[in-house]
Amino acid sequence: MSKIITSAPFASGVVVYCRAGFESEAAQELDATAAHAGVAGFARTERNAGFAEFVLTQQGAPDALLRLLSWSRLIFARQTLAVIGQFKGLPREDRLTPLLAALPPGFGVRDVWVETPDSDDAKPLTAFCRSFNNAFVQHLRRDGGLDPASPWRLHALFPSGERCLLALALIDHAAPWPQGIPRLKFPREAPSRSTLKLDEALQVLIGTGERERWFKPGMTAVDLGAAPGGWTWQLVRRGLHVTAVDNGPMDEQLMASGLVAHKREDGFRFQPRQRVDWMVCDMVEQPRRVAARMADWLAEGWCQRSVFNLKLPMKKRYAEVQQAFDAMRETVAAAGRELEIRAKQLYHDREEITVFAQTR
Repeated sequence: MSKIITSAPFASGVVVYCRAGFESEAAQELDATAAHAGVAGFARTERNAGFAEFVLTQQGAPDALLRLLSWSRLIFARQTLAVIGQFKGLPREDRLTPLLAALPPGFGVRDVWVETPDSDDAKPLTAFCRSFNNAFVQHLRRDGGLDPASPWRLHALFPSGERCLLALALIDHAAPWPQGIPRLKFPREAPSRSTLKLDEALQVLIGTGERERWFKPGMTAVDLGAAPGGWTWQLVRRGLHVTAVDNGPMDEQLMASGLVAHKREDGFRFQPRQRVDWMVCDMVEQPRRVAARMADWLAEGWCQRSVFNLKLPMKKRYAEVQQAFDAMRETVAAAGRELEIRAKQLYHDREEITVFAQTR
C-alpha cells in the first residue's frame, strides 16, 4: 500500500450547492465573500441548476480556500467544495477512469460522496449515483486511497450523466450531510410541518455543544406568531417553558403539556415582563420589519438568543438580507451590545432564510 499524501491537488475554484432558483443569490454571495477575503476570481451560474461556481483567476490551495469560503459562513450555500477537475462528455462505459486520473498517486481521502444537485433535472440520476458511489469507494479501498485519518472527503457532483465536477471537502469546514441536506422525519405529534424548519435550524446554525448548553429543561422562551404551534413544539420537547404569542388557536395537545402559556396578542407589539432565554419567530411579514423587531428584542435585552425567519422579496434578495442585517447591527450597537448573526437558507425553507442571532 502506498503512503497516504495529505496535501491536496490545487483547486481551480469552488462549487456551492444551493436551492434551485437561488443560484444568482449564491453567486452574489460568493463574489462578495471572496472579494472581502481577497480571493481573485468570478462567480458563474446556470439557471435552476442547484449549484453555483466561483472560478479562481489562478489555482489555489483548497484548504485555505475552503476556510475562507466555508459553507457555515454563507447564507445561500448548503455545501462548499474545492473543485479539482471538471469533466464533460464522460463515456458511459467508463466514467470512473478519468476521475481517478485527476487524483495524484497516493492521495488519500476519508470517504467519497457521489451526488447530484437538488434539482428536477438531476433527480433521475439518484440511482446511478448510489451505484457509482459504491464502485468509487471499492476502487479506492482496493488501491489504498481511503485513509480514516485524512482531513479530506472526495465529492463527485453529476449535473448530468456525462458531466462531473470532481471536488474536495475539508471535512471540518464542510456540511456533514450528503447534498448539504439534513434528512429529517416529520414528527406525527407536531402541529404543523413548519416544525421541521426550527428543527433543521437548531442542527445547522447551532453546534452540538451549544445546543447542550442553551436548551435545558426549565429554560424560558417566547414564540411570536406561534399558532398552531410547530415551533413551540420543538421548544417544549426540549423541556422549555414557552409563551406562545398569536391571535390564532394553539394545538390542544401541545397546550396540555403544561409548558405553554398562550397569549392572544400581536407578535409585533408583545413585550415580555421579564427576560427569557430564547425568542423564536416565524411571522409572515416584510423582512426589514421582522428584522427590526428582532433587533429591538436583542437590544432591549428581552432575550439573549433568537431564531427567526425572513421572508425574501422576489428581486434583490441578497441585497435585502444584507440591508436587514446592517440595520439590526446598528440597533443593537446603539444599545451598547455586540450582535452575532448566523443565517442559512435551509432545505425546509422556501422563499426565506432562517437566522440565529445572539448578543454578547
